Amino acid sequence: MIMKGKRGLIVGVANNKSIAYGIAKACREQGAELAFTYLNDALKKRVEPIAGELGSDMVYPLDVSKPEEFEALASQLKERWGTFDFVVHAVAFAPKEALSEPFVQTSKAAFDVAMEVSVYSLIELSRHMLPMLNPGASILTLSYLGAEKYVPNYNVMGVAKAALEATVRYLAVDLGSINGIRVNAISAGPIKTLAASGIGDFRFLLRWNEANAPLRRNVTIEEVGNSAMYLLSDLASGVTGEVHYVDAGYNVMGMAAVDEEDGKAVLRWDKLK
Repeated sequence: MIMKGKRGLIVGVANNKSIAYGIAKACREQGAELAFTYLNDALKKRVEPIAGELGSDMVYPLDVSKPEEFEALASQLKERWGTFDFVVHAVAFAPKEALSEPFVQTSKAAFDVAMEVSVYSLIELSRHMLPMLNPGASILTLSYLGAEKYVPNYNVMGVAKAALEATVRYLAVDLGSINGIRVNAISAGPIKTLAASGIGDFRFLLRWNEANAPLRRNVTIEEVGNSAMYLLSDLASGVTGEVHYVDAGYNVMGMAAVDEEDGKAVLRWDKLK
């Protein structure tokens, strides 16, 4: 098995529909030993059964807005594992109003929260886990196409994801010289997750992606999980600083997809309505 003997921390599982769950499951199926974090007591009740399903009793609190919880997590992991091999950062948040109001109306408070939770948390997580990461270890975070192109209702999260992707590149340079530690991101297509439920008209995004992606469908958490497992494993030992798309090819499209009917171009989207 590709991940046999590897140990990794999964930050950001909310339930069994989370992309982070798909990643954890793929890694476990390939032999990895896992540890998990939860935000609060309500999510702890969801994460603990998932950890048990994936053969782990290592479930720790982590609110990324509280520096002391990073320190406590690092201490617990060092005591239990000593060292480990990979980190999955699947954390993002913006206040609801920042995803529904016009972008120009974004408050400083909402902007600060989005950047702290969605971006700075990766830097802080990397810094605290760094002393325990084995040579060739891998850090992986999750992005979205809204980082580089306008996506309706994504607003401040698009700016945060753009900052996150830049952070991946800068961390890749910083950490590459430290025992060859790699840092990458996956930009997944739209998937029905708890986090996605806060985006307005998300069903429209799903249908639009399905209609226009080269594969003519949306992706699953299992597909994202398999790609993530590759990036976390030694198979990707020469890959760092990359944003890897798992979106059925949607990111390559420059205009809406068309089909030909009776010698005329017809928007594929119109055929789905």
